Amino acid sequence: MHLTGGSPFYLIKDGLQTSYPKLLQNTETNIVIIGGGISGALSAYYLTNAGIDCILLDARTIGLGSTCASTSLLQYELDTPLHILKEKIGERNAGKAYRLCGDAIDTIMQIMNDINFKDYQNTASLFFSTHSSEKKFMRKEFDARRSAGFHVSLLNKDELKNEYGLKANYAILSQEGCCTDAYALTYALLNYSIKKGLQVFDRTAIKKINYKKNTTLTTEDGYLIKAKNIINATGYEVVNFIPKGIVDFYCTYAVASEQSSEKNQYEKNKVMMWNTDDPYLYMRLTKDNRIIVGGRDESFSNSFTRQTLLDKKARQLQKDFNKVFPALELKKEFVWSGTFGKTKDSMPYIGAYKKTPNTYYALGFGGNGITFGVVAAKILCDIICGKPTANAKLFSFER
Repeated sequence: MHLTGGSPFYLIKDGLQTSYPKLLQNTETNIVIIGGGISGALSAYYLTNAGIDCILLDARTIGLGSTCASTSLLQYELDTPLHILKEKIGERNAGKAYRLCGDAIDTIMQIMNDINFKDYQNTASLFFSTHSSEKKFMRKEFDARRSAGFHVSLLNKDELKNEYGLKANYAILSQEGCCTDAYALTYALLNYSIKKGLQVFDRTAIKKINYKKNTTLTTEDGYLIKAKNIINATGYEVVNFIPKGIVDFYCTYAVASEQSSEKNQYEKNKVMMWNTDDPYLYMRLTKDNRIIVGGRDESFSNSFTRQTLLDKKARQLQKDFNKVFPALELKKEFVWSGTFGKTKDSMPYIGAYKKTPNTYYALGFGGNGITFGVVAAKILCDIICGKPTANAKLFSFER
């Protein structure tokens, strides 16, 4: 499946950062990680730090799946608002899922510091509504988040205009959030883990897996890899390994503006923003003073349709931005699209799947896949190390 289209900003900005070899011999290891995006890289980081021998493989060049198209907003919010998620899975589980994502933001910032990765900004997040009819909805969500222990404020129309130049009626301001560059971070994590023994091979597709006691993977070129366990971090391409039905596929679109030459033009836009619409509009500021705007999601049909819609979606995103920021001009420079998946409860799938023995999954579906990637990496590392994993059941395939 082709997961991206157009010209992803971070792929253009960062380029190909490291060249990794293709696997061209039979080998044996403790853990094989399938998937060289941000989720696979985080799993590799945790495992190698725990002293576990592992190999990471990707069918593409590293990072050229969904990761290079990520707009890299790190939020604790799931795609389903907390007060609605409580109705679906219960107050205790919903609160725990949100808090785990909040903790994951702190964790990934600590990881970035540990590996000396500087391209991130600790920033607040603004969840806003342009609809006057959603006053009750926003109050319920604010109360749910505050009860769950988050540092939140409820802002009105005048406060939003004065503080952010935003044309909206209500918003919840959260202090927990981060913006980064998921594509560059993936390379940084892998190169750090290589120093601790990780082996990385790209352009190495898996053709067949023998899920028995002596697990064996066969590459497209016919080479064999024997392993005790597999971690599958293939994201939206997991349908190549397990039956369809656990996730629905969508396509999201994004625009990156020209770099602003006016130093203070976007000064008020340093917080991440997303709104209550379905599909929602999301925005962030980059380190080099560009606005990234994304949204206008549609059900994924095929790569051709996704590509042909790029110009139309870019124009719509510019209009969407101008509606909420009438005083600002957004001149697009890069336009791209990416395929992503949604589950019925907006939760990831993490852990074992009964039809594929000796295999664990790190599938951070939805809008906050990076924070889910942190949660998955920690849970799976604990399982493999034989440590207690109280949170595994929350994200299991059997939930």
